[in-house]
Amino acid sequence: RMFPPFKVRVSGMDKKAKYIMLMDIVAADDCRYKFHNSSWTVAGKADPEMPKRMYIHPDSPNTGEQWMQKEVSFHKLKLSNNVCGQHGSTVLNSMHKYQPRFHLVRANDILKLPYSTFRTYAFKETQFIAVTAYQNKKITKLKIDYNPFAKGFREMRNPKEDR
Repeated sequence: RMFPPFKVRVSGMDKKAKYIMLMDIVAADDCRYKFHNSSWTVAGKADPEMPKRMYIHPDSPNTGEQWMQKEVSFHKLKLSNNVCGQHGSTVLNSMHKYQPRFHLVRANDILKLPYSTFRTYAFKETQFIAVTAYQNKKITKLKIDYNPFAKGFREMRNPKEDR
């Protein structure tokens, strides 16, 4: 699962209208990166993009009133670098920069998505470089401490690293 998860608060919606919330993740540039001397540097041209899919928030569709009551979290969004992997995962290339995009669609039925009014939002602060292994011990510790799905990390951890 994507960590940290993408979370958003929405306002200004028609309370009675129904909305569908979606997310996709697109390439932020056309570069491949490497982690060198404690920083990210461009390491060449990006690999060809994997087919993209939209992640539909599981509470969709819902009324504007419901969406505005609390923070909307995309914590169930799954990322993978395996094209043949799990059904429903967003497939990304490791060591490439990505931009999550949030889509708000006014529609009461998933089947009406292609014909509905929508807005797309992208926040530069949410860009990230996809990795298969963390490049920084502090980030690994953060994930172990705060990500409930980091069970494998906890089992492999050396307690001496915490000091």
